[in-house]
This record gives sequence, C-alpha cells and structure tokens, in this order.
Amino acid sequence: MARLAIRGGTPVRTKPFPRWPQYSEADVERVCEVIRSGNWGGFPFPNRWAREFAERFAQAHGARYGVAVANGTVALQVALRAVGLRFGDEVIVPAYTWEGTAAAVLFEGGVPVFVDVRADTWCLDERLVEQAITPRTRVLLPVHLAMRFANMDALNEIARRHGLVVIEDCAHAHGGRWRGRGAGSMGDLGCFSLQTSKLMTAGEGGVVITSNLEYHEIAQSYVNCGRASETDQYGRRLVGANFRMTELQAALLMGQLERLAEQNARRADNARRLTQGLAQIPGIAVLPSDPNIDQEAIYQYVFRYVPAERSVHRDVFVRALEAEGIPCEGRFYEAVYRSDLFPASPTQFPQLVLGRERPMDYRMVHCPVAERLAYEESVWLPHFLLLGDEKDVNDIVEAVGKIMEHLDELEGVDAGVKGVSRTSRSKLERDRAW
Repeated sequence: MARLAIRGGTPVRTKPFPRWPQYSEADVERVCEVIRSGNWGGFPFPNRWAREFAERFAQAHGARYGVAVANGTVALQVALRAVGLRFGDEVIVPAYTWEGTAAAVLFEGGVPVFVDVRADTWCLDERLVEQAITPRTRVLLPVHLAMRFANMDALNEIARRHGLVVIEDCAHAHGGRWRGRGAGSMGDLGCFSLQTSKLMTAGEGGVVITSNLEYHEIAQSYVNCGRASETDQYGRRLVGANFRMTELQAALLMGQLERLAEQNARRADNARRLTQGLAQIPGIAVLPSDPNIDQEAIYQYVFRYVPAERSVHRDVFVRALEAEGIPCEGRFYEAVYRSDLFPASPTQFPQLVLGRERPMDYRMVHCPVAERLAYEESVWLPHFLLLGDEKDVNDIVEAVGKIMEHLDELEGVDAGVKGVSRTSRSKLERDRAW
C-alpha cells in the first residue's frame, strides 16, 4: 500500500499555512486616507508617504538616504545609472539569482559577467571574483540570496583594490544585518524589491539606499524624469524616466516596515527548529550557520536534496512534497545564463559585441555550483511557512522525512510542471536567435 500522497496515500498536511501578504486595519485606514486625499501618484516627488517610507527604510538599514521606486529591477537600474555605468562596462553578478539582476545590467548598457556561487551560502563566491575582473569591469553586484549574505568584507576589499563600485542586490534581505551592518548599507548602494512574494510588499515597488549624497541625487533625478534632485548640490543633469512609487504603495509599506522586525524574528526562530529537524534526515543537507549574521532575513528557507542514490530527481521530490501539503519549488531560480528568461543576444544588446573579437556568448558559460543547485539539489520553501507555529514546522519535517523514507515509491513518477522550462521558448529557439 502506497504511503506517499502523490501515490494516493494520506498527505501529512491539509491545513493552509499562514497567508501572505499580511495587513492590519491601520494599513487599510492609511490607504483610505490617501484615497480620500486625492494625492495618489508619485508626483510631486518625493511625495508625502514615499518620502517618509524611503527615509525610515534607509535609516532602519543604516543608510543616510533612500529613494522609493517602481520595482526591484528598476532599483538596480537606478543604482547602476547613479554610479556612472557606461555602455559596454562589465558588471560581475552571481550565476545563481533571479534573471532580473543581470537584465538590469543589460538595460543600462552594461555586460553581465557571471561568477559562480559558494556551496555554503549560495551567494557570489568572493574567491572567484578577481579571476573575472578585466579592464572593462566597473561594478560588483553581489546578491544576498534566500537566507544568507555574500561576504561583503572580502568583496569590498576586492573593489577597493581594483577601483570598483559595489551595489548590493538585497531583494531577499529586508531587515537583515551582517557583522553589525544593515543589508544595503555595506556597499556603495543597496537595492530592494517589494514585489508580492518579498518580505515586505505593496504588490510591486522597490527602494534604493545609499550614504553617498551624489549617488542619491542622481538616483532622485533619474527616477523623476530627469528633474533636479531636492538638494542638487552636485548639479548633475541626465535624461530620466518615470520610475516613481505611488502614494498608495508607500502608505501600505509603512505598516509592512513596522511589522518587519517581529516577523523576521519569528521566521528566524522557526527556521532554527526546521534546521534541527531536517538535519536529522538522511539525504537532506541544510546550509551551515553563519556567525556573521546578526539578524536573519529569510526570504525563502532553502536546503539541498542529496540522496545517496540519484534514481529520483529533485523535481520529483518537490512534486511529492507539494502533494504532502507543503508549498515548495525546486527550479525556483536557474543558472541565469541557461534560463529561457535570459535570451540575451548581440542583436538586442549590442554592448555584447562592442570592442570584442567575438560577441559575449553566454552559452559558453559554465558555473558548476550554480548549475548543481538549480537543476539537481535546491529546494525552496516560501517564507510565510515560517510565520506560523511549531506544528507548522513539525509538519514540514514530517513530510520531508516521509518522502525520503519512501523514495522508492517515486521511481517512475514524472516531474510534471516542476521539471519543465518556465516559458514555452525552447533552447533551440533561443540558440537560433544568435
């Protein structure tokens, strides 16, 4: 008789986990206040709530200045524009991240250069960065991924030696602290996403923080259609765009910021219980602890699926775990250069050709750790699973243990939607675009 739910057995859990996003009546009243005011947009800039939110957010992360923007990808674009990225400049990015990290570089005329990640943090491997630096390199763009931080001390030292700028992608790190410093305050600028799934959200939105006034002024100008910044001490002028955040979003985000510390603490407590439980299950590997993290920001709880026998693929394991009532994903992120969501070609992005004997060809990139995580080992659990109680954590551990104990039942099971590409565009079609 089958034990696993995917084979017709009884699932471990049928009760829903805590919902996300969460809100309070104070949030509803604040948004209603904005509606009644008639002042809904991002102009005049910075508007009342957008100004207050950006200032409080920056202060909470240890930076002097903040700019609220339309989304996280735009936040990266704004930061790259602020540091003076030129057409054809190279930007070092981790190979394992959301495609938008590299796409923002392309949108601003830069060339993403992919470097592998560390197996113990899933973040940019600082030990490999210097090998990728060329005379064209302008920016290091580390991503604090899932539940760990990139080694900012090492990356800042590399940047200092080579005269580079550091922009932190903090889309997963709201409220996190590493060696006494807030996420986004350790590099020259920090960029956050406020998309629906993130630790803080208004459906969409983003923030750029910095302690450099010149960068802040350029960011304000770029976001606000090229208009002069409030302080305008540096008098920089540029062609801008409308990347402003609306007042409705900013008002909603005030409550999100107020609840962030308590929610992060609850996630961290439950994550510790989950780690203790999963660490006892053969074939499951948890991330080692990082003593440099003062305050965890767990956007997704991640672990590795590493059974002794590889007869059952990770994607099948993930499908089985969902059948047991545990929301999860395997191919949450891909190795960016292999993703169907990153069909970067010289035809669309001519900077990939500029000054090169041969165009930058991302089909030739190979980052083994990123590929192993993306396609064989990584399992991602959404952060709202950790907003509940001890019973929720126990159910996750029980479901994982149940599957690993009965892996034989999964032999022959198709990976289903968990094993297919996220778009209908085939690799062959992408290759032909070159």
